[in-house]
Amino acid sequence: MNIKIATQGNLDKFVCTTPNGASITLGSTPDEVGPMQAILMSIAGCSTIDIVMILKKMRQPIDNISVDVVGERVDDHPRVFHEIKLIYSVFGALKDEKVKQAIDSSLEKYCSVAKMLEKSCTITSSYLINP
Repeated sequence: MNIKIATQGNLDKFVCTTPNGASITLGSTPDEVGPMQAILMSIAGCSTIDIVMILKKMRQPIDNISVDVVGERVDDHPRVFHEIKLIYSVFGALKDEKVKQAIDSSLEKYCSVAKMLEKSCTITSSYLINP
């Protein structure tokens, strides 16, 4: 796996590009995605992809899913995360135990980002099922 990162325009924006041409832009101003925000996006994206796939395999009628993520950082440098909270909102006529199982399976077994981050911070999750 590899990416390329290069400045775009001035030296405070960076375009990260994959070999197939997909890209995201990282920046250092408040209206841009910062690297630490990208990490929160990564754990949310990784786990959500897993959860949808797991629920589909369980034949659960998932209509939609969204995640609110809160990352708490330490005060001293390097300002790493000490806690990440994921709050999933899952939509559909889903069984509670199946949603819990899908979330737990993702965060405890399948989500590479979560498995990497759990070595340095606490990861917690909760969920709401919306019919």
